[in-house]
Amino acid sequence: MSFVEVAIKVPLQRTFDYRIPAQLNGLSTPPQVGARVMVPFGNQRKVAVVLALKTHSDVPADKLKDMFEVIDDEPILSPQHIELLRFTARYYCYPLGETIHIALPSALRQGLCPDKSSINMVALTDKGAKLPSLKAKSQLNLLKQLAESGKSSLTELKALGFSKKTIDSLLNKALISQTIEHDNQWQQQTPTVSTKPTLNKEQAVACSTINQAQGFNSFLLEGVTGSGKTEVYLQCLEDVLKRGEQALVLVPEIGLTPQTVNRFRRRFPDTPIMLWHSALTDNERLQTWRFCEKASCAIVIGTRSSIFLPFLKLGMIIVDEEHDSSFKQQDTLRYHARDLAAYRAFQHKIPLILGSATPALETLHKALNNKYQLLSLTQRAQTSTDNKFQLLDMKGQPDQAGIAHGSLATIRQHLKRGKQVMVFLNRRGFAPTLICHECGWLSECKRCSTSATFHKAIGQMICHHCGEQERVPHQCPDCGSTQIFPNGKGTEQIEEFLSSEFPDTPISRIDRDSTRRKGSLEKALDDINQGGARILVGTQMLAKGHHFADVSLVLILDVDGGLYSCDFRATEHLAQLVTQVAGRAGRSGEPGQVLLQTHFPEHPLLQDLVNNGYQDFARFALQERDDAQLPPITNMAIVRAEGHNIKQVVDFLTDLVPVQSLTGIQLLGPIPAPLERIAGKYRFQLHIQALDRPLLHQYLAQMVDYLSTSKLAQKVRWSLDVDPIDMI
Repeated sequence: MSFVEVAIKVPLQRTFDYRIPAQLNGLSTPPQVGARVMVPFGNQRKVAVVLALKTHSDVPADKLKDMFEVIDDEPILSPQHIELLRFTARYYCYPLGETIHIALPSALRQGLCPDKSSINMVALTDKGAKLPSLKAKSQLNLLKQLAESGKSSLTELKALGFSKKTIDSLLNKALISQTIEHDNQWQQQTPTVSTKPTLNKEQAVACSTINQAQGFNSFLLEGVTGSGKTEVYLQCLEDVLKRGEQALVLVPEIGLTPQTVNRFRRRFPDTPIMLWHSALTDNERLQTWRFCEKASCAIVIGTRSSIFLPFLKLGMIIVDEEHDSSFKQQDTLRYHARDLAAYRAFQHKIPLILGSATPALETLHKALNNKYQLLSLTQRAQTSTDNKFQLLDMKGQPDQAGIAHGSLATIRQHLKRGKQVMVFLNRRGFAPTLICHECGWLSECKRCSTSATFHKAIGQMICHHCGEQERVPHQCPDCGSTQIFPNGKGTEQIEEFLSSEFPDTPISRIDRDSTRRKGSLEKALDDINQGGARILVGTQMLAKGHHFADVSLVLILDVDGGLYSCDFRATEHLAQLVTQVAGRAGRSGEPGQVLLQTHFPEHPLLQDLVNNGYQDFARFALQERDDAQLPPITNMAIVRAEGHNIKQVVDFLTDLVPVQSLTGIQLLGPIPAPLERIAGKYRFQLHIQALDRPLLHQYLAQMVDYLSTSKLAQKVRWSLDVDPIDMI
């Protein structure tokens, strides 16, 4: 082989050929497909991944450069993995070299070859298992965590917020022990399975159907909140582990990872389980990567980028809360982990389970058209009675801090019964804006076409779009008046009001501001589950998959925000959010109560959702999408462009419209983005739609080729989003 074809991290839609120098041909480790090599590129040395070994190149040999060196003795990417990355780059119209770069851990991108095939594990000693009383609360919490989860890695404990000092203190006291493991013997052993509950009829049918499936099959597990979807996952995984195969469990948020891994580890105490999420260090992520490729771990629980991990023997993929928007990457390579999971399951000829109480309309559409098999769980596992929904008409209703007097009375009733109450408002900060009562001035962000949010606790005005911060003004910048007041409500204001209204009741606020420190979310959730906080105030961080046994009332504020929006998906997202938040109530055996405060109780969406549930709403919404010819009935892509010069941005998108037209392609734009200006840059969009998926990609391929030679493309920042999930 005289040449190698390689992928390099450059923003070009092509690969590159290099000569294999003569001195490399005699080495014991010649370049292999899937291995990394070092190559010259311009005046730089770059890490490249070999895609093919060739005896001939279309480029004349005297025009090619010699590669420098072989980095890997054996491939780091299998042919199957390379094909996954090729498909990803092709589908999302992104350069292959940059796609591979994003998929690799940082150390491998840099050309390093560290050995991370062993892992530091921590476990309780016999002395520590007795849970002795300790003055240091952090040490006692660590002992309790290990008692619940069993043997855990240092990586996991650090992700949960336990410091090295805490771990070392317990090691010195001989309450915990540390070992270094590299173990793939689990494949030869029958996994230990702890006591498991008896499945109800619907759960048993779902497990049986999945376990009997041969080869590639996609299942949509549509189960109401609290119906026991996780138990179905666990019992299906049991068969996978018995075959010595690995499994990938995708979860939407870092916050769900610890509680998920604890539950999985309790069920499979001797099974090696690894984590993958953004809170891990580069070394910890590389460690998980190595364990996957060597089959030294049986289960990986991870967020969206774990879809690119190199499993040696993958036997099942599970996507929990598959509707969640965090599975979609919103910059650089704009992939959707759920969709790549479907392709990867097809590659490996294995089952894919997509679980949700509120399936995305894209997924439900495929299930109703028999592309996915629909499995329904309609019975709640803990109670036979559904939660009671109530629409509270806010018209003429007195309120304080956005909470109606009727809602306050209901909160008191539940607190008197010793229950927990959740107050949900998907808006952090104290107030969305400040207003001058003299002249009507509003606190707008200077760099964006939106308001700056008032954060009272830190005395700052913060734009939640560009991050711009400035001190709270004491006088109106327009008229000089000191009559400046908060306008609107945020979680910070709700917490302050409820603290004054219920001074003796512990309150916990969970949003991005209150959980910035590493491990703070886990500590707050643990406090809630231990019964510390009786009133929970939070954003959608509280809505996703958490199990709060004592919550009997959920109060949802400002429901109206999603009823009227320029985004056609707004009502779907609202319905999903309301259903998910409502599902936090009534998980202890008795039905919960859900209060929705609205000025439009007669709105058909709210009436359908409250009276008939999400399943009925979703099918009605699909009919609406069909009538309007919108996704998922049609296929969509958006070209977004932004720049400081509005004319250049508009000219760039206008220049794209004449790209060779194809029958069946519909274009809309250039149109301003819903937020026309962010961080000082003007933003416009071009919407592209087609009924036929191959036709859309044919058009996009032509467009990307045109953009590679367009001079206007160099003057603005642009991106192409295939299957966008929001219009912002």
